[in-house]
Amino acid sequence: MTEHDPTVDDAWEDFHSAVNMTGEELREWLLTNASGEEGFRPEPGHTVSRRGEAVVNLLSKRRVDVTGADVELMREVSDLVRRELADPHREDPGWRRRLMSVGHDPLSPDSARPDEEDLA
Repeated sequence: MTEHDPTVDDAWEDFHSAVNMTGEELREWLLTNASGEEGFRPEPGHTVSRRGEAVVNLLSKRRVDVTGADVELMREVSDLVRRELADPHREDPGWRRRLMSVGHDPLSPDSARPDEEDLA
C-alpha cells in the first residue's frame, strides 16, 4: 500500500486507538485458558484463533506494510471494540474475553469508559 493512503491512515489510527495491548501481551493472553472460547480456538496448525493470530501479526507491522486485508481487520477490530465499550457488561466475563481476544483490555487504565462519569 502507498505510504500516505488516507484509508490506511484512518484505519491505522482507529485500530491503534482501540487496541491497548501489545502484540506480545495479546499472544500471551490468547494462549491462556482465561481467554476462553473466543480467544483460544486451536485449529490445525494454529495455537490461537486465526483472528487473534492476525491481530498479533498486525501489531508488529509498520503502517507502510499493511495490506488490504489488514485494513479490513483493523476496521473489524475497531468496530468490535467500539460496540462492546458502548454497551458494557462488566459482570459478564465473556464481555472482557471478547475485547481481549482482539487486543483491548477494558480493565486497563487507558480503556475508554463511556458509561461512567469522569472521576478525575
